[in-house]
Amino acid sequence: MTTTDDEQPRQAPDGQEHHLPHERMMRVGTTKAPDRRISLLLLLLLVGLLGRAGGWPLLVVVAAIVVMIFLHELGHFITAKLSGMKVTEFFFGFGPKLWSFRRGETEYGVKAIPAGAYVRIIGMNNLEEIAPEDEPRTYRAQSYPRRLLVGVAGSGMHFLQALACLFLMLTLTGAPGGHVFIDNIHEWQIVQVDGGTAASAAGLQPGDRIVAIDDQNVKDFEQLHDLVVARPGKTVALTVQRQGAQFSVTTQLANEDGHGKLGVHSGFPPRQKVGVVTATGRTFVEFGTGVKESLSALGSFFSPSGLSNFASDVFNGGSPTVTSDGSTSSGSQQTSEVKDRPVSIVGAAIIGSDLTREGLYAFLGFFATINLFIGIVNLAPLLPLDGGHVIIATYERIRSRRGRRYQVDVVKLLPLTYAVVMVLGLLFVSTLFLDLADPIRIN
Repeated sequence: MTTTDDEQPRQAPDGQEHHLPHERMMRVGTTKAPDRRISLLLLLLLVGLLGRAGGWPLLVVVAAIVVMIFLHELGHFITAKLSGMKVTEFFFGFGPKLWSFRRGETEYGVKAIPAGAYVRIIGMNNLEEIAPEDEPRTYRAQSYPRRLLVGVAGSGMHFLQALACLFLMLTLTGAPGGHVFIDNIHEWQIVQVDGGTAASAAGLQPGDRIVAIDDQNVKDFEQLHDLVVARPGKTVALTVQRQGAQFSVTTQLANEDGHGKLGVHSGFPPRQKVGVVTATGRTFVEFGTGVKESLSALGSFFSPSGLSNFASDVFNGGSPTVTSDGSTSSGSQQTSEVKDRPVSIVGAAIIGSDLTREGLYAFLGFFATINLFIGIVNLAPLLPLDGGHVIIATYERIRSRRGRRYQVDVVKLLPLTYAVVMVLGLLFVSTLFLDLADPIRIN
């Protein structure tokens, strides 16, 4: 949401809106046709370039991102209208106006820079001057529940999209073991055993899962890899789970250049579809797990070490992709670890198009993940994010007493707001640079 204004119809003394003849021609005549044809031509050219660069998967991902952005703003638009607020603009993109039309009091259109979208609701803060007759329909004049509803509507649309994707993954495409966030239940399993290795000597089979080494519990395959690498040439006791039962076996690990090697490759259980009733409940459980993992990833990035690593990547123009060796994951799952860093919209499109080539399941997983991240980040309690408006409305509600409405002076928040905008701008430029100089690829 933004508070910028555009030219408005002239007001007559009687308070009614009137348009001069030449204004009516500009709005409904034929003088706008060349501009619209040029805009359409540029749009078709962009679609053609995207199709040539990445094929249909890239077009699908770009279209999905456009829909995602549109639905975010549609959430604000619908809730504002239902709350009686005056919405004057609903635009996709920023910068110079390419094309628009007016319906009632709202102007709809497209602008030149496709970096987002916005809905303009009048009177978002105390800085905006509004005509007295419109004051009752401003955002600031509404009750706390109405302002809260409008503030969270954008992220709410992202969360609804994520829930829809998770539900489709469980019911339509199926998910490994009937769960989307497989790491949550630690259900990885051995999918391949190399011949002539410690694993084959121990009689390990595809479908087995190692739950302990030398009585040390193994929670996931990454930990198994670390424990094996640290025991070159040693005889170890493995606790193996096979078809619900556990047994122990000993074997001597190989020594390759000072690193232990077992000789197994991991994967996840086959995809399973679940019924609609089961999927309905499980979707919300998976959603909660996704939110938890997203918050964990954001916390890792904004930690001192995470920011230091990111700054180093930017300074060095990227970092080498970390790939798996002979003991890490393979098969139908991803065979290399991607770098743990945020991505720009360009990077998201590249990753999404790579995943889309793997099928509907991978695309739905990507779309659910990106909606979760954007929905959470957008609720950060800082202006100009939606969470900033939510926290201001909440603070005003707490400070209001006995019918006297307290209103935050946004002027005092401007330095912090400018700082947030600068950080977001720097992050946008940095991630875009890395995604162009050192793109993350899913192989």
